[in-house]
Amino acid sequence: MHKKKISLTTKILGALVLGAITGIIVFQFPDGVVKNTILINGVFQLVGQVFLRGIMMLVVPLVFISLANGAASMGDIKKLGRVGGKTVAFYLSTTAIAVAIALALGYFIKPGAGLNLTVAKAVKTVVVAKTPVVQTLYEMVPSNPILAMSQGNMLQIIVLAVLTGIGLSLLGKKGQPLIDLLENLNDLIMKLVEIVMTFAPIGVFGLIAKTFATVGFVAMMPLMKYILTIYLGLILISILGYASLLKGFTGLSIRKFYKKFFPVMSVAFSTASSNATVPVNMDVCEKELGVSKGIAAFTIPLGATVNMNGTAIMQGVATFFVAQAYGIPVTISMMLTVVLTSTIASVGTAGVPGASIIMLSMVFQAVGLPLEGIGIIMGVDRLVDMGRTVVNITGDAICTVIIAKQEKELNVDVFNDEKKDLTKSA
Repeated sequence: MHKKKISLTTKILGALVLGAITGIIVFQFPDGVVKNTILINGVFQLVGQVFLRGIMMLVVPLVFISLANGAASMGDIKKLGRVGGKTVAFYLSTTAIAVAIALALGYFIKPGAGLNLTVAKAVKTVVVAKTPVVQTLYEMVPSNPILAMSQGNMLQIIVLAVLTGIGLSLLGKKGQPLIDLLENLNDLIMKLVEIVMTFAPIGVFGLIAKTFATVGFVAMMPLMKYILTIYLGLILISILGYASLLKGFTGLSIRKFYKKFFPVMSVAFSTASSNATVPVNMDVCEKELGVSKGIAAFTIPLGATVNMNGTAIMQGVATFFVAQAYGIPVTISMMLTVVLTSTIASVGTAGVPGASIIMLSMVFQAVGLPLEGIGIIMGVDRLVDMGRTVVNITGDAICTVIIAKQEKELNVDVFNDEKKDLTKSA
């Protein structure tokens, strides 16, 4: 009798649940060699980090190769400008909407009410100095491309890649051999992604188990209202915001999208890194959702850098949480400042775990909130980070599908084909 193959999606979901249960059990163990050295910083750390680093090693070459290839394959510079303009406009507008949702929730739910941080011990926080807008703009152009790649400076890599693609496109026939090479390299990277993803269930187990073994479940209770408010905002932007945009602009099935996109969401949840999901996101967008390689290669890497709707929601709720905990009234002017600052800050937020906490200091500085308030948020940020990363990368994919449909570069048959399951294990 032929055994039914278990899909990678099912394996990852099982690993998530098993990892959380294992982590909560290990959290109850007394501190010592077994708990801290062998399990948390041993087994869990090893399998989680091997998987995470396996994906991260592919990010820089993939972003450069795919963006350069995407820009070159569009052929028409006007089309590149049109797609780029639509992508950035979509990302920035949805980020502003996300902050507005977060502020509304913070105003009505009052997550910080009843918590008095004025007597809390000051916690050392990392403060980000305000970078002038002009400096941010000119620093997007790399003075040393090799250094930009070695440091993983995504904005600089994106600029270099897009310029490379434009240059290849303008070269015409002379640039074709290089374009062919980029396509072959892109295929190689995607094959490497498939290899790494076979270890996803084990890696996800390790990452989730380490998180819960470190913070536990009970440890979240004092900040549960803050966490739940953020997750409510994440659900609202996903179900109401993303779903309505997908349905309104494309008429495609929301259920089919989320069913096929679940493996990417699982990787995002376990790694809490937008950059780490770039290879998987592109793979699913092309093979499962029917997006053309050119569009996916452009919008996904760009989104991992500039589209941070989940992060924006966290910043909006955190503003109300800390203001209420310190007894500081939040004015309309403060809320508008948060919307503007969070939208700008989201563009500069690195797609790696915990980076948004650093950018939160920029928002707090803009509205005059005590930076010490970030200290208590840091304690549970990993649990929030996992959820907001899912929203960040889902927004990237929704934008990609919408733009592909508008540009007539979406294979609707592939999108609608539920029998086709490329996530099944061999």
